[in-house]
Amino acid sequence: MEYFYIKGGDAANGEIITSGNKNEALPVIAASLLSSETVILDNVPDILDVRNMLEIAEDLGASVTRISKNKIEINAANLRNKPLDRELCGKVRTSVLFAGPLLARNGEVILPPPGGDVIGRRRLDTHFIGFKQLGAEYSVEGEGYEIHAEKLVGSDIFLDEASVTGTENVVMAAVLAEGTTLIRNAATEPHVQGLCTFLKKMGAKISGIGTSLLSIEGVSSLSGCTHTIGFDYIEAGSYIALAAMTGGELTVKDSARDDTLRMVLHTFGKLGIKTEKRGNDIFVPSQKMVVAKEMNNAIAKIDDGIWPSFPSDLMSIAIVAATQAEGTMLFFEKMFESRLFFVDRLVGMGAQIILCDPHRVVVSGASQLHGANLDSPDIRAGMAMLMAAIAAKGPSRIFNVRQIDRGYEAIEDKLLKIGISIERKDG
Repeated sequence: MEYFYIKGGDAANGEIITSGNKNEALPVIAASLLSSETVILDNVPDILDVRNMLEIAEDLGASVTRISKNKIEINAANLRNKPLDRELCGKVRTSVLFAGPLLARNGEVILPPPGGDVIGRRRLDTHFIGFKQLGAEYSVEGEGYEIHAEKLVGSDIFLDEASVTGTENVVMAAVLAEGTTLIRNAATEPHVQGLCTFLKKMGAKISGIGTSLLSIEGVSSLSGCTHTIGFDYIEAGSYIALAAMTGGELTVKDSARDDTLRMVLHTFGKLGIKTEKRGNDIFVPSQKMVVAKEMNNAIAKIDDGIWPSFPSDLMSIAIVAATQAEGTMLFFEKMFESRLFFVDRLVGMGAQIILCDPHRVVVSGASQLHGANLDSPDIRAGMAMLMAAIAAKGPSRIFNVRQIDRGYEAIEDKLLKIGISIERKDG
C-alpha cells in the first residue's frame, strides 16, 4: 500500500503553479460527449478522478487521445447506447454527469450509483427533477437509475437547491432540447461558468452565465472546439494556507487573474493569513497567524455556503490552518454532515479541537502538532492532514493516498519544489 512519508517541520518557500480546475474538467469531459466532432481540452489536471472519467467516456465509445500530459482530444462520433459500467462509476462521484449528455444524445441512460467522497448525504433529486421538467421519465431500478425521454423540450425549471452537479447536468441536457429552457436557482461556481463557456464554444446558446438564472435556447447539434480549463482555486487556497501555517514565503502563480479567490482570501484573513497581490500572482509572506475577533470581542466564525460564499472544499484546509493560529475560531460546515469527522486525527496530533456536532467544531490555537500515522478519508481531509503533517514536529505517514491523488496533481513533486520533505513509499 502506498503512503506518504513526511519529515515534518518544513516551511513552504518558493513558487508554485496550480493545475487545472478538477471541478471544471470533470463536467467538461462529460459534456464532450454531446458532440460527434472532436474536442480538444487543455490544462486538464492529470489526477485520478480525471483518468476515471476518461475511462468511462472510452467505455461509452468515445475515442480519447492524450496529446500531452495535460492536453486531451475526445471524439464521441461512435457513442454507444449502453448502460454505464457499474465498477467504473463506483470510482468517481461525477460519473453522474454523464446522465445529461447521454439523455440528450441517446434519449436514455442507465446510471449506476456514483462513487466519490463519503462526506455525508449527497442527494441526486435535483438532477432528476430537472430532467423530468425537460420531458424525461425516470425509475429507480435496484441501486441504479433508468432515465429516458422521447424528446427533450425546454421548460421553466426551478431547482430545489443550487446544486453544482445538478445545474451542470440539467444544462447539458437542455442545450440540445427543443425550445427555450430557463434554469432558476442555478449554481454559479466558477466551474459551472467554465462548463457553460465550453458549451458556448461548441455552439450552445446560453445567457446569464455567472448568475442564478440561466437561459438556454436549444440547438439541434453541437460542434467540436478547443477549450482551456481554468485554474484550480481550491488547490491555490490549499497552498496559501500551507505557506501561512508553516511560516514560509510562497508565490502562487497566476492565481490573481480574476476575483475567484476574493472570498477565500477574505475568509483566510479571519485566521490572520495575510497575502499580497503581485501582478497575476498571490504572494504569502512569512507571518504569525492571529485570529481576528469579531465586533464586541465575539468569537470569530467561519462558515461555508453556495458561491460566492466560502467553499465547502476548503473547510478542512481552513480548520487545519486554524490549529496554527493564535486564538479561537468556530467553524460551521453547513453542506455536508460528515466532512468534519476527520478532526479526531488532528486531536491525536495535539490539536485543541472540540467537535460540537456533525456541523460545528471549535479550534483553539496555536498548538504544537506531533507526527503520527494517518489515513486519508477523502480528498480535502487528506490534503488537510498532509498539511498538518508538514507543520508537525517529527515524522508522519499518511496512508490511502489515492484519495489525495484524486484531486491534487503530482502533489509530492510540487511540495518537494517548495522545500517540503516528502516521499511516496510502498509498504
